Amino acid sequence: MRRLARLALAASTMAILSAAGAAQADTFPSRPLRIVVPAAAGGNLDLVSRHLAQKLTEQLGQPVVVENRPGGNYMLAVDAVLKAPADGTTYLAIADSFLYTPAVARAATYEPLKDFVGVSLVARIPLLLVVHPAVPATSAAQMIALAKRNPDELTYGTSGNGSTGHIAAQLFSSMAQIRMTHVPYKGNAPGLIDVMGGRTSLMFDTISTSIPHVKAGKLKAIGVTSRTRSPLLPDLPTVDESGLPGYESTIFNGLAARSGTPPAILDRMNAEIRKAVQQPDFRARMLEQGVEPEASASSAEFTATLNTLSGKYARIVKDAGIHAD
Repeated sequence: MRRLARLALAASTMAILSAAGAAQADTFPSRPLRIVVPAAAGGNLDLVSRHLAQKLTEQLGQPVVVENRPGGNYMLAVDAVLKAPADGTTYLAIADSFLYTPAVARAATYEPLKDFVGVSLVARIPLLLVVHPAVPATSAAQMIALAKRNPDELTYGTSGNGSTGHIAAQLFSSMAQIRMTHVPYKGNAPGLIDVMGGRTSLMFDTISTSIPHVKAGKLKAIGVTSRTRSPLLPDLPTVDESGLPGYESTIFNGLAARSGTPPAILDRMNAEIRKAVQQPDFRARMLEQGVEPEASASSAEFTATLNTLSGKYARIVKDAGIHAD
């Protein structure tokens, strides 16, 4: 009897909490929201967040403000969100580095999957595998064959240890079972300049910054790193198609909230993001920048995606012994 009473009390409590959460979501938001961006103004994560904030402001009838907190290996932005109430009024803009930074940088002390919960994916950004025009390869298969004939001779530039390009190249090397030499730069632009100058063999670069150089003949595009072709370069095969089956390494942009945020509010925000990314003007602005809008079906789905990606990145970081500068 006592057990039945406890079960009945638990069920009653859950029903009350569920009703309270639903009521809270119905009146949400009652005040302005903010999106904390762990990067300076002007980059992809900032631009995606600002476009999204504009749409959410229109849809929710409350201002959605973007606040830039760059530096500290995500910690400045993370601290700002973790110090705010878990009431759905403060969100963290995240990309892939959010998941693997704690594994490669000692300064980052947060636990992504413990401290935060996913709200929704907002966009994916494919990379391009680009080489100097003199490199004798036009496909991923030919690049792999070239690297196998010349172990460690091919050099790849990145914007630094633990960067997105570094992770993409290490995944490529691991899956292809080849060895290449890493050349880390202090930023993306110097690395790209050296690839165009023939001083570095290749680079995994964001599609928006590489396309102008590809069209000008200063770079040769080998493949796009997404599983489907980019609408910006529809005739260019993916790396998966052109010689390395199963390869995929895109940058995601999304929103996360503090753990403990009411599920009903997470679901409401997820629904609003899905509505925003379907708007033709939003999609057009994103695609012009090489960003492909995409929302998660639910908060739970995005959280599951973060868990899967976290495991993937943990293996890459461990196998390659990657440490941030």
